[in-house]
Amino acid sequence: MIRAILVIIGLLSLALGVIGIFLPIMPTVPFLLLAAVCFANASERLHSWLLSHPLFGPPIQDWNERGAIGRNAKWLATASFAGSIGIAVLLGFGPVVLGVQAFGLIGVAIFIWSRPDA
Repeated sequence: MIRAILVIIGLLSLALGVIGIFLPIMPTVPFLLLAAVCFANASERLHSWLLSHPLFGPPIQDWNERGAIGRNAKWLATASFAGSIGIAVLLGFGPVVLGVQAFGLIGVAIFIWSRPDA
């Protein structure tokens, strides 16, 4: 039962990661990492497939081996943070909401940029 739940969570995470490739405000790598963890605990076949995939495998391996994030991913994440704040401003969110959002995104950006380059 647990294995089936982990496979479902892994597949949903993989789907969200794929959506993140095309949707700038959606993160890709965190969902791929979650899928890798779920598959590692539930299905060796899916885990091996994910790690050997030419598009999804390298960022997961970079993270697993060195805690590294690619420079392009860092810039895309930063741009999506700015875009999400811009959208919130355009939608008329109040200063408290904007402040909380900015505080959270700045914290994430500091973490991302503190990681080594892949």
